[in-house]
Amino acid sequence: MAATTKQNISFIKFSELYNWSPSHLIGNHFNYNKEFPLMKIGKFLKKSNNIIVIEDNKTYKRVTVKINNGGVILRNTEIGKNIGTKRQFLVKGGQFIISKIDARNGAMGIIPEELDGAIVTNDFPTYEIDTNTILEQFLLLITTTKKFTEFAQSCSSGTTNRQRIDLKKFLDVQIPLPPLNDADAKKQGLPNIITQEKLVAAYNQKIATAAQAKQDALAKEIEVETYLYNELGIQKTEKKETKKGLHFVKFKDMEEWGYGRSTELLSLKSTKYSVISLNKNEFLYIDLFRGKSPKYDQSESYILNQKCIRWNYIDTQYMKSVKKEWLEKIESKFLTKTGDILINSTGDGTIGRSTVVRDTENNLLYDSHILLLRLNKKYILPEYFVEIFNSSYGQNQIETVKSAQSTKQTELGLTNLKKIHFPIIEDINTQKTIIDNIENLRKEIKTLKKQYENLREQAIIDFENIIFKK
Repeated sequence: MAATTKQNISFIKFSELYNWSPSHLIGNHFNYNKEFPLMKIGKFLKKSNNIIVIEDNKTYKRVTVKINNGGVILRNTEIGKNIGTKRQFLVKGGQFIISKIDARNGAMGIIPEELDGAIVTNDFPTYEIDTNTILEQFLLLITTTKKFTEFAQSCSSGTTNRQRIDLKKFLDVQIPLPPLNDADAKKQGLPNIITQEKLVAAYNQKIATAAQAKQDALAKEIEVETYLYNELGIQKTEKKETKKGLHFVKFKDMEEWGYGRSTELLSLKSTKYSVISLNKNEFLYIDLFRGKSPKYDQSESYILNQKCIRWNYIDTQYMKSVKKEWLEKIESKFLTKTGDILINSTGDGTIGRSTVVRDTENNLLYDSHILLLRLNKKYILPEYFVEIFNSSYGQNQIETVKSAQSTKQTELGLTNLKKIHFPIIEDINTQKTIIDNIENLRKEIKTLKKQYENLREQAIIDFENIIFKK
């Protein structure tokens, strides 16, 4: 929007005066590309008012719109008698939907065909799209841009967490509208170098390239485990259901009483190396601790929890502050050192995740949901152990030992950790070679994932740079 300011006076072209709100007009410098004709959003969006009265004995699909342009998805299915608001609206696939409350956070999108016939409340107005004027995906792309989200924020008012968009302001704004396609450009007497069809196709091509990078990264991750298994002479293990009936296990092959665990141990054999556990080979580790139960307080001293322990890295953003006086009483042996292994002992979806402590992560404290394993590096490298532990070979064992507990509390614990089996390579240099090769593969994975993120980001930036003036 062209606007010039001279001291306290601002000027706007009459042709761009789409409402009488000075703060709204001046505060939205869209800088649209003036090569394209402008059109009010309300010209190609028509409000849908397909009202439905909810019946108690019917089941309905309910819709929600994710923020940050995350898409339109199924919220849940619910029987009518449990739905409080009886007057709702039916939606159709291909309609444009916007959240009155979260439009400022990018909660708008196109209803997918699988949600045809779902219901929404009045807080989610829906609109029929005039596809003879604007392509669905072009509309979706332009509403995804940072500039458009900023506009939606300026159209919203109210308290911080309950700001609602002013739909009249929203529908009154003008956006640049390139011709639909070559034929439409000819009809309008406009150049056909840039059309909605071509912009959407260019965007989709970049997204397809990004998707390929993501697929390549996933293939590399599979390659890591395949390489590890081949080097160790083990087979990929799958979780198997226990079969009913009478089964026999040789006494010499039994380490624990119980059919399930005994038969699992037989499947962990390696064709190249001995398979051992910390339980019967305590010379392999120096220390094994459970973390401390913290005393939380607002301070500059922090402690790790299970959210911090990811798959072979530490995410410190989830650390919580603890009392400094309490922290000072902790013995130094409980603080992390380079080469230590931190393992989540509890947590739905987090149990069993492990990581090696790097040079920059020394002297960290960890809570009672985390175990610390300090290996004897003369016999086993921490990186080697973590690769096996984090693989399906290790994780399937964790599933077995935790489910064998008599208590309802799901926990790995110190005792069960020592039961985990792994192939031991006596030559440290061979261990190092395996780890170096895996590290090189992981660098390739990291590059591909970064490429995926950059390509997706660049696709929308390129689109935005054409529609908006830089």
